Amino acid sequence: MAVTGQGLTTAERERLRALERENRELRRANEILKAASAFFARELDPRPPKR
Repeated sequence: MAVTGQGLTTAERERLRALERENRELRRANEILKAASAFFARELDPRPPKR
């Protein structure tokens, strides 16, 4: 196994990159879902909109 300068093997470094990418994608998906749920909560709110 090849070891990089940070003490991780090449395979570990690749896995870390993949996990970081997945983490970014999941955070983005969560932001989209939060925005969508806020939108639908406003749409379904029976109270008249505030002016």
